[in-house]
Amino acid sequence: MTHAPLACLILAGGKGTRMKSERPKLLHELCGRSLLGWTLAAVAELAPDPAVAVVPAGASAVTASLPAWVRPAVQEQPLGTGDAARSGRQALAGFSGDVLVLNGDHPLTDPASLRDLVAGHRAARAAASVLTFDRTAGIGSDFGRVVRAADGSLERIVEAGDASQAERALTEVNSGIYVFDSDLLWPALERLESANRQGELYLTDVVAILRGEGKQVAAHRHDDATVALGVNTRADLAEAAAILRARIARGHMLAGVTIVDPVTTYIDVTVRIEPDAVVQPFTIVRGESLLERGCLVGPHAVVVDSRIGPGAEVGPFCLLRPGTVLEAGAHAGHFVEVKNSRVGEGAKVPHLSYIGDAEIGAQTNIGAGAITANYDGHQKQRTVIGRDVHTGSDNVFVAPVTIGDGAWTAAGSIITDDVPPEALAVARARQRNIEGYGKRKRG
Repeated sequence: MTHAPLACLILAGGKGTRMKSERPKLLHELCGRSLLGWTLAAVAELAPDPAVAVVPAGASAVTASLPAWVRPAVQEQPLGTGDAARSGRQALAGFSGDVLVLNGDHPLTDPASLRDLVAGHRAARAAASVLTFDRTAGIGSDFGRVVRAADGSLERIVEAGDASQAERALTEVNSGIYVFDSDLLWPALERLESANRQGELYLTDVVAILRGEGKQVAAHRHDDATVALGVNTRADLAEAAAILRARIARGHMLAGVTIVDPVTTYIDVTVRIEPDAVVQPFTIVRGESLLERGCLVGPHAVVVDSRIGPGAEVGPFCLLRPGTVLEAGAHAGHFVEVKNSRVGEGAKVPHLSYIGDAEIGAQTNIGAGAITANYDGHQKQRTVIGRDVHTGSDNVFVAPVTIGDGAWTAAGSIITDDVPPEALAVARARQRNIEGYGKRKRG
């Protein structure tokens, strides 16, 4: 059987006033993606064409965040979910097929759940299908109740605020995720009325309208309530982020990564980690970072947009800022900050150092307390330290400066000039001892 084409309508029109933020709710981030970004990522795996996001009037920041494959549509006034769906009609003009409708603030909705819903809808040859679940102590108490007919079929959905006491006692609730036959959806939306407690047009009323026309409406019960966990407050955001972190960590562990304590480990969804890497507790890995096979990161390490090579070690108490590369077997130790720098194979920056805008050659050892003074007051300058270099403790390298292969720098030196290969650079005042000084100071 040839399946109908699939389009997607993402309802992203909420103002998010309960977030109490100047930033639009849908652009708040968790685990490396925005709220809306999580919905888009789930939808993208189904490859809908077209895909439309319904945004509120004046939401230029949300519109600007949309990828090229998503068309924006504007809901001029907040008249309810039914009006939001209706606002996407023009952007879907000419489309005939199945329309997946879901909310943009449900970051835990996963591609597999959406795929199963679409497949069930098509297998049932339904006019509409709804993903439902049994409400739990934390999810679904204020969701619309699913009312079934005597034969067990889906009859209608009643919003919690309009439900009778008996209806509110029902445990099966609406997730807010649907699939509709587009040719039946648009006429049904035009028949919506606002005779309800909120004075809004409810998308859920389409179910009863289609049932009244004798059309089949299917309910697909899901066993995981979190797929419908919406975010309306910062507390909701934190709750959703915790679940996503657990999912991300579990995925890496099942792929062969050791995460010693997933509860205290924060890994963005955009991070790549190869098998046999080890991530110690209290570690944060963000952005487009790559942890290669056999590396050890943490504890108490922060890694942002950096690459950690095979067998390299980071931490404890180490910060790798964007643009950092540690080659195979390199080491950035405790209380070390590295930014936009490459630390060569087997090279070591063991402790108490700042390395910024630098190139460090293979097998070089950087002494404790090293600083690359990379900013000249106008722009960042680079420090180049060659292979097999040994730098003394408490060195400052005033960029731009180059240290040749095999060179040495004496402890306490401020290096302002290039150092030739195999040379020893000493840049400090000669020590002078004044005999009897302490005794004279004491009188």
